[in-house]
Parts: sequence; C-alpha cells; structure tokens
Amino acid sequence: MKVSYQWLNEYLPLEKNQIEPSALAEKLALTSVDINEVYSPSDGLSNIVVGQIESVTPHPDSDHLNLCQVKISEGAVVQIVCGAPNVSQAAGKKVIVALAGAKLKDGTKIKRGKIRGEESNGMLCALQEIGFSDKIAPKAYEEGIWFLPDDAKVGDAVFGYLGMDDTIIDTDLTPNRGDMLSMYGNVNDLSAIYDLPNNFVSHDVKENGTQKAADMLKITIPDPQIAPAYKARVIKNVKLGESPMWLQIRLWNAGIRPINNVVDVTNYILLKYGQPMHSYDYDRLPAHELSVRHAHEGEKFVTLDEAEQTLQKEDIVITSNDEPVCLAGTMGGLNTAVSDQTQNVVLEAAIFDSVMVRKQARRLDLHSESSMRFERGVNPETVETALNEAAYWLQQLAGGEVEQGIVTVSEAPSKSTPITMSLTKINAVLGTDLKLAQVENIFDRLKFAYTQSDDDTLVVSVPARRWDISIAADLNEEIARLYGFNNIPSTLPTMTRTLGGLNERQKFLKATRESLQSMGLNQAISYSLMNEEQAQQFTIEPAVKPMQLDYPMSSDHTTARESIISGLLVDVAYNTARQVEDIALYEQGRVFIPKGGERPEEQEHVAGAMAGSLLADSWNLKRRPVDFYQIKGIVERYLHNMAIAGTIEYVADSTRPEMHPGRTANILLNGKLIGFVGQVHPQMAKDLKIPATYVFELNVEALLAADKLPKQYRHISKYPAVTRDIALLIDEDVTNEEIVDLIYQKGGQYLKDVQLFDVYTGAKLPSGKKSLAYTLTYQADDTTLTEDQVNEAFARVEKHLQNVLNAEIR
Repeated sequence: MKVSYQWLNEYLPLEKNQIEPSALAEKLALTSVDINEVYSPSDGLSNIVVGQIESVTPHPDSDHLNLCQVKISEGAVVQIVCGAPNVSQAAGKKVIVALAGAKLKDGTKIKRGKIRGEESNGMLCALQEIGFSDKIAPKAYEEGIWFLPDDAKVGDAVFGYLGMDDTIIDTDLTPNRGDMLSMYGNVNDLSAIYDLPNNFVSHDVKENGTQKAADMLKITIPDPQIAPAYKARVIKNVKLGESPMWLQIRLWNAGIRPINNVVDVTNYILLKYGQPMHSYDYDRLPAHELSVRHAHEGEKFVTLDEAEQTLQKEDIVITSNDEPVCLAGTMGGLNTAVSDQTQNVVLEAAIFDSVMVRKQARRLDLHSESSMRFERGVNPETVETALNEAAYWLQQLAGGEVEQGIVTVSEAPSKSTPITMSLTKINAVLGTDLKLAQVENIFDRLKFAYTQSDDDTLVVSVPARRWDISIAADLNEEIARLYGFNNIPSTLPTMTRTLGGLNERQKFLKATRESLQSMGLNQAISYSLMNEEQAQQFTIEPAVKPMQLDYPMSSDHTTARESIISGLLVDVAYNTARQVEDIALYEQGRVFIPKGGERPEEQEHVAGAMAGSLLADSWNLKRRPVDFYQIKGIVERYLHNMAIAGTIEYVADSTRPEMHPGRTANILLNGKLIGFVGQVHPQMAKDLKIPATYVFELNVEALLAADKLPKQYRHISKYPAVTRDIALLIDEDVTNEEIVDLIYQKGGQYLKDVQLFDVYTGAKLPSGKKSLAYTLTYQADDTTLTEDQVNEAFARVEKHLQNVLNAEIR
C-alpha cells in the first residue's frame, strides 16, 4: 500500500515529534511490514511553477500549434508554443509551466528555442510529463494540459497544489497483516509503536432524506456464509462531477485514478478504512432488490472493463431480478455502473468469503484493490462506520440526500479473542526480564483490553481489527516487536551437544554435485511445477497421469514434474536466446511419480543437458561439438566416481518420442532401468529453438540403494608398462563391449588397460566385416615384466578372440 506521510500526519503528531518519513519507514520495516520504497512525487523535478495563460493565438505556420502568452510571475510574461488540444480554450487558466532549464521526470531538460520560427520559452505540461502514470492521470486530461485551481498563486512551485510535496511510503505486506491495507490500520499500529496519541477522525452521517431505505431496496442472501456482512444505503439526487483537489490528491498518491465524486468517495473509504465498497446506479438496477448467490455454471456477465466473463458455480455474484450486477468482492457490472446520468445511488459495504473471492479473482485475472483486501480480511468493526462516512461525503461533495436507515442483511459479529498470557512464559520465550507493568503498557498502546487474574497472568481481549492474532504466540510477537527486537538480549541457544556431520544420503548427494561440476557442468535450478505436457516428457519409466494443483499460481505451473530434463531444456532455450553457444548444465532435485495414492512418490533424480562444445578452442585442441559418446562418457565417469557396483549396460532405445530414436540408450543396473542418455529429438529441439542438445537423467534413489564398491588405496606400480597392439577383422554385429570383456577375461593378472584406437569399415573389407584395433597395456606391481610373460598372455587373448568371436588377427 502507498501510505501518504501527510495524511498520516493529520492523525498522528509525527512532525511535532520530529519523526521524519525515512525514520518512520525504517521503524515500520523493523516492527510491522516490509518497505518497497520511500519517495516523493516531486523527486527529480525542478523549476516547474504555476503560470497563468493570458492569451492564446494560433501559430502562423501550423494548424495545430498555438502561441500562448503565459504569466510566470508578477510582471513577467513569456511566450510558449503549445500543441495540447485543450489549450485553445485555456485563456485565464492556471497551468503547469516548465521554465527554461527545468527538468522533467524522464530527465528531459527544457530549453529556450524556436518552434516553426516562433520563440518558445518553456513548456506547458500535462500530468504525465511531470511523473504521473497513465493509470492515475484523470481521463478528462489524458490528451491535454492540466488546469490548476484558481487560487494557485502565479510563480509558486506547483508541487504543493498537486500533492507532489508529500512523501509516499510504499509498504509490502505479508498476507496476515491485512489490517495494514488501510490508513486506519497504519495509524493504529504507528500510534502503538511510537506511543503517540491517536487522532483518527470518522464522520457520521445525518440522514436528510424522507424515505426509508428498507422500503426502497430489498436485499436477500440465501447462504449467509458467502457474505458474513452486508449493508447498504440509498442516496438520492446526487450531482456527479469532479472531486475536490484534496480528494484527487489522496487517490493518485495511492495509485488510484480519480473518476468522479461518487466513485472517488468509495475509493477514498477503501483507503481510509480498508473497506471495499461498490456504488450502483439505483435507477439502472433491473429491479429494486439485490441478492447474493453463487453463479450458475457458464453464466455470462459483463464487468466494468467491458469484458464478458464466463462464470463458474463457485463464483459469487450480486444479482438484481436474478441478473448479475456485480462480481462480489472483485468488480462491478457495466450495466449498473455510475455514469454522468446517475441521480440515485445504492452504496454497498460488505464482507465476502475471502477464499472464494481469491479464487474467482485469480481465475478471471481480475485482481483489484478491493479483491486484495477481501482476500486478506476486512475489519468487521468498521463496515457500518465506513458506509456511514461514504454517505457523509456524498452529502458533502455530491449534494446527496441520504435516505433513512441502513438495509442490513447479515452482520459479522465484532468478537474479541480472549487469550491467557503468563509473564513467566513471555520472558522464557523472548529471553527477556520484562515486568508486568511493561507488558501492560504495550497492551495499552495497542488498545488491547486485559484483566489481571494474579501477579503472573493476564487475560487479553484482542479486538476484531487484529484478526491475525488468535493464540498466545501471536501476542508474544506483538510484545517483542513493540518492546523492540534490538532490545532483546542476544543469547546462544541451550541444546544437547552432538557431533555434526552428513548422513550417507547427504554425502552421496553432495558427491553427485561435486562429481558433475568437476566434469564441467554448471548447476541449474528449475521449477518443480510446469504445464501438464512438459511434466510428462522425458520420463524414465512410462509416463502416467501426473499430479496437478487444484489452484496453481499460473497456467505455466500447474503440474508436478515427473522428469527434470524439461526444466533444463527451458534453461538451454533461455541461454540460447541470449547468444550463449556452449551450454553444460545439470540439476539434482525431486520428481513426483504418481503411484495410485493421494500423494505421489517423491524421488531424487539427477539430470544433465549439453549443447555446443564442452571445451573451448585452444592452440592444440580444436572445438568439437558435444556428441552422444561425450555425454555417455560423463555418465560413465559419474557412476564410476560414485562407486556403483554391479553390471551397468547401455541398451539402444527408440521408444521415447522426445528423444532421437537412433541416438538414445537406456541405462540398466543389473538389468533394471535406472535412466537414459541420448540426443533430444531434432523436431523438439526445433520447437524449443535450441541447437542439437544431449541429455541424461538418472534415478538417484536406485543408485543410493545399489551396492557400492569398497573404497581402498591402490598401489601405483613403479615398474615400466608394456604395450601390445592387436587389429581384428570381425563381424559388424559384434560390439566393442563384447570384445573388451573377452580381452579382460583372458588377459591375465598383468593386463591393466584396453583402449580402442582405430575403427575402419569400407569397400576394402569383406562384406559384413569391420576392422577394430586395440592397445593392451601390461604392468606388474612388484617386478619388471619379461618379454615371455607378456607374449604368453597376449597369445591367450588372440586365441580366445579367434575361437569365441571368430575374429581374424590382422
């Protein structure tokens, strides 16, 4: 909420006690709510004064410009060229003048110059040019300059006449402090914080009409739960027009556009009391009766913004003759809106079910100042007070006749909440040594009534305006914040001394991150929620119906993910769009696998995505695009680093529609599927606008449950190694894995390593054959190998390859 310091100062002696806006904002931040910003509307502006237009003549060389003779001080008249459409009728009007040398909100500096040959010594300004946003500038002046009040003094700075000399404290509320969405709530809180007298003023209305409101308007609510409080008044013979300047200033400094005196009064009451109100044109109601009910499924309704809404049965509507005239707590209807022809008005003040208002406002994307307050709660103590003050101002500003009585259909009881407090417990919880008199003083400042049952116990009655307080812990927080968090002594917590450390699961997850980062991948964190289509893509096991949220934050985050890769590809697309060519990301996190119960099974997964090149160009190494074998190698090294025991296999797979059918492999551990690795399907990559991208995903839960290889020191031999090369002519369907396994089986105890260094297929080989060449490395740990030892072991390998795989030694 944008809180006006000058408005606060009317109710609290802030200036008298030398409490500056910045200090006030800091105090609020330390005790009540967060602060977004503290600013003055005049910040960044200079040399902008009140001027009076003495004459207006057409520009001799333009059909839309005018020459204005403007008085800027006693005895000083300057010529200013202006093209505003309303300037031609502005003779005698007081206007906003940016003199030569002035600075505007956007940083523009005004200079003397000539416009089409005519001298111009400044600029006549619209509100938008001095910092007002299009959302709050009155519509009547959208395309023209602003006319100041007749009592504005020529030559004065304009800021005081427009409320721009005020300081605005923009507060950011937590959901529980809905009471701070009003001046009433802010004044009560600051009065308690600073222990200042509270001079908040309400205006009661004197009914000057001759008819009974109950005879003019009938209201029914079949289900009182959807509208715990509903009150209305009838005001006749109102005269619509512009609101006085003080009221317009109140509104636009709070970020609300002034409309007319009737609508502005309801918005003013909303700001003052936090009580949303709505005004109906009494004569445009389909019948002189109102009813609050749930909408019919598919019912149509045109809101004030001229948009047709399709309603659901959970929505709340206010009807007249069973026709919707307002979406309760959210937005009024176009057909019964107050207009220039309005003479008689129905004023409504109510409390609607906060959950239902939130759901309908969110679903229809109709968030408003009113819905925001209904969602967080409305003070039942001030519903009638706000209604009466609104009627008072319609009397004062619109000449309205307030008919006799209030039509009350439901009335939320203003109950206080009794809470028993123990001084001993308060001090134990807060770590303080407060006396009972100090605690009582805090409750006096808060205006919380209390009774003392003994020397240690108070029974506190919390007023309805503080609906966020319901238990003793809430009152402990009130005591702490008013006593001052800085005054609470700093002490170390008393606890049992235990040896800290990570458990096995935490160690494994930490090692996972370290292993992947050591291989050049950067950690990413993506949303656990996505749309339904993304949530079911790239699953390790076949996808099932995912878990969906009943009330998601947005249409892009409706479903719990079953795979991490979808989120990583969004990150790849984000980087690609920003000209990042080399991308290597990994993410470790939870996925949610439905198992038929109410809650899905949460599994820890790790996934990676790579595009471009993992290594940059250097003098001795050329840049090489990532390929299947590189990302498969990363997975192999990761599984090796994690000491996974058992047989790991990579089996070609073409069943996943999101993956390239010829460059994808399932990863099996002891025959059980634990993940996959491969290239994203080119069509999907094209749809996502990303280059060729390779991904992997592993079920970490399966890895955690797997047997681990013992970690022990391995002696590094100091004796020389001996190598032998072997080239084989072999059938095309024999895999490298089969050959390497056979070599290790017969290679003997001294065989340390087998490396494939050449593959050849071509016309010079027999049909169905390929040539593979390997280097075998032999080394002993305790002696130097002899030629005979190596030759004997190598001969066994050759014989085994010939007999088992029908290989031809070349």
